[in-house]
Amino acid sequence: MSPRRLLARAALASVVSLALAPPVVAQRAAPDDAAYRAETERWRSDREAALRSKDGWLSVAGLFFLKEGRNTFGSDRSNDFVLPASAPPRAGWFELAGGRVFAHVNAGVTASFRDRPVQAPARIELKKAGDLGQGDALVIGPLLLFVHLSGEQLAIRLRDVESALLKSFTGLKWFPIDPEFRVTARFAPFDAPKPVQVPNILGDLESYTSPGVLTWTLKGQRYSLQPFEVESQGQRRFFIVFKDLTSGSETYAAARFVYADMPKDGATVIDFNRAYNPPCAFNPFTTCPLPLPSNRLNIRLVAGEKDYGAHSEAR
Repeated sequence: MSPRRLLARAALASVVSLALAPPVVAQRAAPDDAAYRAETERWRSDREAALRSKDGWLSVAGLFFLKEGRNTFGSDRSNDFVLPASAPPRAGWFELAGGRVFAHVNAGVTASFRDRPVQAPARIELKKAGDLGQGDALVIGPLLLFVHLSGEQLAIRLRDVESALLKSFTGLKWFPIDPEFRVTARFAPFDAPKPVQVPNILGDLESYTSPGVLTWTLKGQRYSLQPFEVESQGQRRFFIVFKDLTSGSETYAAARFVYADMPKDGATVIDFNRAYNPPCAFNPFTTCPLPLPSNRLNIRLVAGEKDYGAHSEAR
């Protein structure tokens, strides 16, 4: 298997990492009581706290696609990749060679890798990293630089703990909690899990595995969604990317996400009160999957997270 495909598999595994998925909280059997509402409010509070953290999605401050060979980086505008002013003017360069990525740091630049100082000359291979740099990241002051894949396009993602997006974040907006939007779905598995190619917001294809179809009823109408089976926070879960008739008005236009537990006795719970925005609803330097045609619902799901607004208007 080529190094690029190995990197692609690693990146796919990280798509549903802790950074992407809100905290896992066991869902109660009786959702129409005060305890359920309090639990959902706590979940929403944890969701916002994760976004506000210095290692959350609002710290992502750049996405630079690599060309074969030398790609210079630093704060000087003559570089291929222009970094924030906190970076040295000419910090170094990234080398793309046959699907492998190496970092070179210029003499006199203070940097670290895996908690160890980097001294020039050095040629450091950047391998797999989580969506927010967990694993291999080159650290220069408040900046983290690490490999990211959009489909099979290799890029360098930048995180900045002093990000302007993080500092200007105004908080999340939610629909009122309504137990009616916590539905029980029947799971119909395919004869064998199906590989699915899903375009992301940049048009690059991401690879997922779909195990079957979830069918549920709301307001007397029957609907279905096709989930992806993923590893999230150490457990197998259903990851659902969807749109509905609120998308583009009350909610983010591209998609929303929601998770569901693996089915027991052929059923699981989808709680749309926990539907949330993908990172690209807040941040132009992120790449998020778009919903399958079958996951574009002809219903107004007035539940879960509303559109953030400011970023959507600026995009």
